[in-house]
Amino acid sequence: MNELVDTLQPLRWDEPKSAYDVVIVGGGGHGLATAYYLAANHGIRNVAVIEKGYVGSGNVGRNTTIVRSNYMIGGNTAFFEFSLQLWEGLSHALNCNVMLSQRGQFVFAHGPSQLDAVARRGNIMRLNGIDAELLDRGDLMKLVPYLDYSTEARFPIYGALLQRRAGTARHGAVAWGYARAADSYGVDIIENCEVTGFVMEGGRVGGVETTRGRILAGRTGIAVAGHSSHVAAMASLRLPVESHVLQAFVSEPIKPLVDHVLSFGAELFYISQSDKGGLVFGGDIDGYNSYAQRGSLPAVEDVCESGMALMPMLGRLRLLRGWGGLMDMSMDGSPIIDRTAVGGLYLNCGWCYGGFKATPASGWCFAHLIARDEPYPVAAELRLDRTVTGALIDERGAGAQPNLH
Repeated sequence: MNELVDTLQPLRWDEPKSAYDVVIVGGGGHGLATAYYLAANHGIRNVAVIEKGYVGSGNVGRNTTIVRSNYMIGGNTAFFEFSLQLWEGLSHALNCNVMLSQRGQFVFAHGPSQLDAVARRGNIMRLNGIDAELLDRGDLMKLVPYLDYSTEARFPIYGALLQRRAGTARHGAVAWGYARAADSYGVDIIENCEVTGFVMEGGRVGGVETTRGRILAGRTGIAVAGHSSHVAAMASLRLPVESHVLQAFVSEPIKPLVDHVLSFGAELFYISQSDKGGLVFGGDIDGYNSYAQRGSLPAVEDVCESGMALMPMLGRLRLLRGWGGLMDMSMDGSPIIDRTAVGGLYLNCGWCYGGFKATPASGWCFAHLIARDEPYPVAAELRLDRTVTGALIDERGAGAQPNLH
């Protein structure tokens, strides 16, 4: 009980020191996880996490909370399975209930060729030791009977790929769990502190200039999601990423209905039900570059059409609210965890749709890179220069569309 009481104590609201061993720019899930693993795994505790707003104000609090590891391309497969394994022990590691609910995820197939495609994905997953089950239409009618199986369905359901270990976690609990755990190791979490430039010393980064003064650092990491491009530009780096808004929505609360995560196969649409009863769902990115945390009405229409094609009953519900997350979309749809060409500067970006589910592994691997100056094995292929060398990790052969939702 004493350990729990200690965990629930308020965070220290830190004033920045003049210098740290490591400064992490970005107080979201990836930045906080990196700071925690620097302290917990590598004994580096003289660390500052710098956040221009407040902890959890970015994508870690603006997503649909899905966690899974149903990837099929080398470079992604092992990484996201490692992340799911970390999720499975995260509440214990942080001494904070992140409310992981391994309710399982269905990826539906709406034609014979799509059924073949999800079967191939499942076979690759199983060859890599990842759980996957191929279900036919009859199996689905028993497990998820509330979908549209009628002969009039616009997109007939032929079957689905099921990963039973997939599910959801509570995003706020994840952000604060990592924040409190890092804080308990003495990491300084500095809010309302915007980076305005980098301190350059002999061609390498020696710290950051901020709205609260200069902060020197032996090593500096960038983990700012959709703001990666313009933060990196302060160090004269041009990144192979674009920023787009990804919207998500929640309905008015209803009685328990959707007890899995469901992913429509005919369009990007995914839905689950929260503990409060609201249906949480989202779709594809808005098709224009933006730094705003709000989206467009055509995307709302597309998401609602997709939902009703899968579950016509959704037309009776009212939307309670919507929000937007700022995605850093890489050119091949896969992430980047690597050193940059500028000494002392490390980069964590390009997460596209996969940022929340990657939080534990991203922090673990980024901390390892910063501490040891070498990649962690499961992240060795997530290189910054792969768009130059041609060693792309193109999960679906469609650019920045990395996976099945």
